[in-house]
Amino acid sequence: MVRRTKEEAQETRRQILEAAEQAFYERGVARTTLADIANLAGVTRGAIYWHFSNKADLVQAMLDSLHEPLEEMARASESADEVDPLGWTRKLLVHLFQQVAMDPKTRRINEILFHKFEFTDEMCDMRRQRQFVWLDANERIALALSNAARQGQLPADLNPQRGAICLHAYIHGLLGQWLLVPDSFPLYQDAERLVDTVLDMLRFSPALRDPAASSCVERVR
Repeated sequence: MVRRTKEEAQETRRQILEAAEQAFYERGVARTTLADIANLAGVTRGAIYWHFSNKADLVQAMLDSLHEPLEEMARASESADEVDPLGWTRKLLVHLFQQVAMDPKTRRINEILFHKFEFTDEMCDMRRQRQFVWLDANERIALALSNAARQGQLPADLNPQRGAICLHAYIHGLLGQWLLVPDSFPLYQDAERLVDTVLDMLRFSPALRDPAASSCVERVR
């Protein structure tokens, strides 16, 4: 009986997340209320509060579901023992672009994040959370780039922090553009070329070089 109750709770949580995704996609985050989500999910508002503290908590849970499939590849690129960190970074980015292009759920959640998310007063905590996530991603990318430089896959004098900012901005801008105008370029078919373009920038751009950066490779770890 206990196990069945836990399974039912998980099923209710899944229903709430699916209803939230649908409502956010159709109406935007700011215009969607917890009552709207409860009606779509066929549950009470109390059921929502059992699983989520507020709307921001619900949004974060929805976004977290995007990161789980990529986490293993990210950890590989960040490992000091990995001999091919740049290869794992490339694999992660290609997978990300192709998944956004081909998986309806991933695409919808990204559309919500990029184009249907407003930082209203009730979402101030979410804004702070997104800021933390962005800065943390920059640090993790810089670590992966430092590993690649140490392995000779990127220039030893690459500035990893500057490279991370540029790489992160490239990914964000490219996805935002494609999600707004999907017919502007074939994201799935061009995924590898698009990734190789930004990796070439890291390899060859003089503006990303820093004589002091080679001594920072170990310090970033």
